[in-house]
Amino acid sequence: MYPEKVKYSILELAPIQVDKSISEVYRNTLKLAQAADRLGYTRFWLAEHHNMKSIASAATSVLIGYVAGGTEKIRVGSGGIMLPNHSPLIVAEQFGTLANLYPNRIDLGLGRAPGTDQTTAHAIRSDRMQSVYRFPDEVTQIRQYFSPSNEGEKVRAYVAEGVEVPLYILGSSTDSAHVAARLGLPYVFASHFAPNQLLTALTIYREEFQPSAQLQEPYVVAGVNVVAADTDEEAERLSTSMIRMAISVMTGNIDFVYPPTDLSDDLRSLLQHPSFQGKFKYAFTGSKATVKEKVETFIEQTKVDELIVTTQIYGAEDRIRSYEILAEIMHEINA
Repeated sequence: MYPEKVKYSILELAPIQVDKSISEVYRNTLKLAQAADRLGYTRFWLAEHHNMKSIASAATSVLIGYVAGGTEKIRVGSGGIMLPNHSPLIVAEQFGTLANLYPNRIDLGLGRAPGTDQTTAHAIRSDRMQSVYRFPDEVTQIRQYFSPSNEGEKVRAYVAEGVEVPLYILGSSTDSAHVAARLGLPYVFASHFAPNQLLTALTIYREEFQPSAQLQEPYVVAGVNVVAADTDEEAERLSTSMIRMAISVMTGNIDFVYPPTDLSDDLRSLLQHPSFQGKFKYAFTGSKATVKEKVETFIEQTKVDELIVTTQIYGAEDRIRSYEILAEIMHEINA
């Protein structure tokens, strides 16, 4: 059995297609968010990445404001803000500002990975490794900046005090599970690219969870990749853009998102390679019936409270169609 109602959300990287301008990428991101708003998705999160020619979500908080301003009901947030790249005070001020502009719609997901290579991470913040080790304390500091009780402190984030911005802990290893459990915060696991420790991390989080003012019981969100289309064959073809993107990331030769092609014998063999399968165990490609079966199995295995879905499909309309199919699947599962 799985939870009676499983929420479903989107993790967006603002992928850059080879023949599209950055402005067009942002417009397509907003169109996707607007579609998600209509389709019943719970939240639309933007990821922080730097120095990647295929990803346009570097200025994450700016994009969150753009998307929130162009949508009506859907929650908008970060998946996540990579905290060692930032000052906790500045993060609190940015998200306090967003939450005042868009009340009860802003989420703050926090991670401690760099979201880039080490050379770029050093360029962002030369002392970031000190912040990595202080990650739990800096999360606590952000929570304090949002608390009304911070009014007596010398350092205050005035735009954040008393403002409702739920915090989430992001992670791709068991380390983050301990942090999320100890702080009593929702836990978001990056199983869409790091699946190996998912089940172990969820067990740790649930067993060690300590209730907090924000959360009384464990709450788990897990990432999956979905490429859905009207037929298995069409989805297979669309997935070639994702496969090529994944190969470029794994080989360190990050490139743009390219149009789909037929699934060649070379790509089929790559799909069976242990390195690829190790990272994309939870990549669900196919028609509605095919993807539904895989999603149901994933939910049964993990007992997650919420799915957060990403997809690297080249065409804007094909991406929206994939998320439409997933919304239909989740409506049926929840019914």
